[in-house]
Amino acid sequence: MRAGPASPTVEVVFILFGFRTSHRRLGVRTMTCDVCGMTAAQGLVKRSTKFTLFFIPLFPVKRPTYLRECTHCGATRPLPEHQVTSLMA
Repeated sequence: MRAGPASPTVEVVFILFGFRTSHRRLGVRTMTCDVCGMTAAQGLVKRSTKFTLFFIPLFPVKRPTYLRECTHCGATRPLPEHQVTSLMA
C-alpha cells in the first residue's frame, strides 16, 4: 500500500487588539456651568485611551484629557491640565 501525499496543514492565529477609552471621575466641585449658567455640581473627569491586547489595556496611546461635566445639563467642556491640579487641591 502506497501512502499518498501529505495534506498541508493550515494554522490560524487570532490576535485581538484594539483601543479602549476610559473615563475616571476625579472629584466633584460646585461651580457655574458655562453652557446652562446654573450653579451646580461639576464632575472632574479624566479620559484616557489605551492600546489593548486580548482585552488587556497595555499602554496609553495619547495624553489624557480632562473634562468638566455639568450634573444639571450634562454638558462636557474641556479643562486645561493646570486647572485640574488647582481644582483638586
